[in-house]
Amino acid sequence: MTETGGVAGDRLRSFVERIERLEEEKAALAADIREIYSEAKGTGFDVKVLRQIVRLRKMDKSDRQEQEQLLDLYMRALDM
Repeated sequence: MTETGGVAGDRLRSFVERIERLEEEKAALAADIREIYSEAKGTGFDVKVLRQIVRLRKMDKSDRQEQEQLLDLYMRALDM
């Protein structure tokens, strides 16, 4: 292991290579997700709504309810 200024070169290289490999996997997954949204769009689904549903499903139930209540409050304040 080569050390320069107290930094272990082999260990550092290992971290960098692992990060690079995960970045490649992340890019491949992002491409797969885009393809699924494209497929859904092709069958008539609204992609913006699908993205919103995915975002909402990630949220905790109480956070989601709070956001819905605020949205309702703001819409009523604007007479919508």
